Amino acid sequence: MKKKKILFHSNYCKAFTGFGKNAKNILSHLTRTGKYEIVEFCNGVQWGNQDLKLLPWKCEGSIPDNPSLVNKLKKDPNLHRQMGYGAYTIDKIIEQEKPDIYIGVEDIWAFSKFWDRKWWNRPNCMVWTTLDSLPILPNAVQAAPKIKNYYTWSTFAARELNKLGHEHVKCLHGSVDTEVFFKYDEETRNNIRKGNDIALDEFIIGFVFRNQLRKSVPNLLDGFKEFLKRNRKAKAKLLLHTSWAEGWDIPRLLKEKGIDNDLILTSYFCSNCCAYKVKPFAGDSKEKGEKQACEHCGSKDTQNTTNVKAGVNERQLNEIYNIMDVYCHPFTSGGQELPVQEAKLSGLITLVTNYSCGEDGCTKESGGLPLDWAEYREPGTQFIKASTLPASIAKQLTKVYKMPPNKRLETGLIAHDFVVNNYSVDVIGKKLEEIFDDMPYCEWDFDFSSLKPNPNYKPPEIKDDSAWLKDLYANILKLEVNEEDSGHKHWMAEIKEGKTREDILKYFKNVAQEDEKKQNKTKISDLLDKDDEGKRILYAMPQSIGDVYLSTSILPNIKKLYPDYNLYFATQPKYYSILDGNPHVHKVIPYFKELENLTLLEGRGDHKGYFEIAFLPFIGTQRVLNYMHNGKDKIQ
Repeated sequence: MKKKKILFHSNYCKAFTGFGKNAKNILSHLTRTGKYEIVEFCNGVQWGNQDLKLLPWKCEGSIPDNPSLVNKLKKDPNLHRQMGYGAYTIDKIIEQEKPDIYIGVEDIWAFSKFWDRKWWNRPNCMVWTTLDSLPILPNAVQAAPKIKNYYTWSTFAARELNKLGHEHVKCLHGSVDTEVFFKYDEETRNNIRKGNDIALDEFIIGFVFRNQLRKSVPNLLDGFKEFLKRNRKAKAKLLLHTSWAEGWDIPRLLKEKGIDNDLILTSYFCSNCCAYKVKPFAGDSKEKGEKQACEHCGSKDTQNTTNVKAGVNERQLNEIYNIMDVYCHPFTSGGQELPVQEAKLSGLITLVTNYSCGEDGCTKESGGLPLDWAEYREPGTQFIKASTLPASIAKQLTKVYKMPPNKRLETGLIAHDFVVNNYSVDVIGKKLEEIFDDMPYCEWDFDFSSLKPNPNYKPPEIKDDSAWLKDLYANILKLEVNEEDSGHKHWMAEIKEGKTREDILKYFKNVAQEDEKKQNKTKISDLLDKDDEGKRILYAMPQSIGDVYLSTSILPNIKKLYPDYNLYFATQPKYYSILDGNPHVHKVIPYFKELENLTLLEGRGDHKGYFEIAFLPFIGTQRVLNYMHNGKDKIQ
């Protein structure tokens, strides 16, 4: 039976992000079933990247492999961002692969209104996204009627969209690898603590997070300080597993709040030996605490607080979770917050802000405790955000601190089982299988030419600048934008600064020309026979009629020297007739610019090339004249 082809569009499966981890989990699960033909379309990676060929499934990158186009797109903030998420290659990958199922797994704004493209819903289209705040992003609401298979990572987001009348929206949590994170036995846990110079009777409160402003570090520090006041005999420390070089200036906050630096632990990672050490931050400023000497390998300046470029692996992270006695996750809003599930798998009671996706992790059934919050509005967007109350943090920490050990263990087991039953790769993977198996096969009969950019478009007279810009995006670049898009805002600002419509139109047409040129680009491999690899010779002479005709005089000699090779002749199509019936030419192919690159043709390093020998005599006669010598050279 024919396998359904699934085009999975998300972060690269090897990226150390929530979306990246989920992609790795789900693609591995679907591949193991043997039921589907998998194609990964990964954001932030260039099209044609050779590393992608090493994966067990087919994979392609989202960034165009056209440096000129990429450089032009970088000048427009909106186009640059959209480029990274596949706006300029999505049509190409859809046309190339013709999937039965397209599934996009990203923040909703990453899709550049794919649902307005003409191919949308030709295959079975599914969006599996994160939405974190009220009111729900207008783009996500407006798109709901067009997204037949609409899933969110949190029950919060699905519920709010249901309230708005979009009852087909459902919750499907992002997957978590439940095999990696687990609770160690008491002896192993004690040894991990001893290895990090942490006393066995210390009460360790943990927070694993990317140091972003939406992670409520000041609130947590205030709550920790209040907890210490309420429990003066507690030997408590706060472990902040994050990069101190980013985001919040934590050393400054500690000084401001009068918290002893020795009470705050962090995770250092050595880029030389890849060992970690949990200890207090080593300086009184961001800069002074980084680039420390490693106590494991002795190297200097190689130890920094863990970060996305150089940080602990998941086995080490599980050890760090096992150092903790309780996990506390205050935040303003979030799509799922994977560390909450990881902490639960490690047997920890989790304290989570009772807003957004936090609602899923702070219930009694989930082995969690809710943190109360006060509402504030995000400037500009007007989104409702949560400011977690320090008093609530102190209250819930005290509850766990005073909880009998057996009760704490029992609640930790509930937390572990909750994640296994609701977030595990096996559970989420099987739910996706059910969704995919209910979808029909796709019969492709679509004309993709309507999706290509149109540099020849002549815009009508439109007085309103905003409407005029949207017309350019829609009809030249084939992109739908609104007044809130960063690119639209950029060009409106340029117009106010005096940029002429003529200059803006020229820019749009240049981008379209580059994109069109890339889409129409000829592939060398498509011009060659499949059965003569390793037995090909190329003779290239793009023009003129005289040079092509004179070239035929040396073809017999080439064929005599290489009788077992197929001779390909590259020239402009208008000269094909000169070579008609030539017995020495295996095949005439069209000349194009890439045929001037000898290393591309013959190979170099890992690239094996297309021809064993490529003759390019026109380089010395038509490109760089190197044969004239004032007519005084002598020929033997």
